[in-house]
Amino acid sequence: MEFTLTFIRLFFLAIYLLAPLLIFLGIVIIIMGQIVCHIEKWNKFDGLYWSCITATTVGYGDIRPLKKVSKILSVLIALTGIMLTGIVIAVTLKSTSIAFEKHVTKSQIEAIKNKFN
Repeated sequence: MEFTLTFIRLFFLAIYLLAPLLIFLGIVIIIMGQIVCHIEKWNKFDGLYWSCITATTVGYGDIRPLKKVSKILSVLIALTGIMLTGIVIAVTLKSTSIAFEKHVTKSQIEAIKNKFN
């Protein structure tokens, strides 16, 4: 339980510290999505939906841009989404690593390593 609480504290502290960057990247994704929405003549909800699906690299394909400018923006949205996802994954892994080091002894780590060797 202590491990989990330490992880949660570290994770949310890091997210809090990175919030301006995460919010900025999220706003960039939404704005670019709305630009594509305007260019492609989609409704605003479809533009928001499409930009979120593209940013997470899910890409269902149910809505897709047809104009060249929109396609270029879709690549930028995907790259921005990859950066956003990468930051969150890095924070998660680092929080887990620090919590693990704090709550697991070196002998326990060696025992775990020996099980895999």
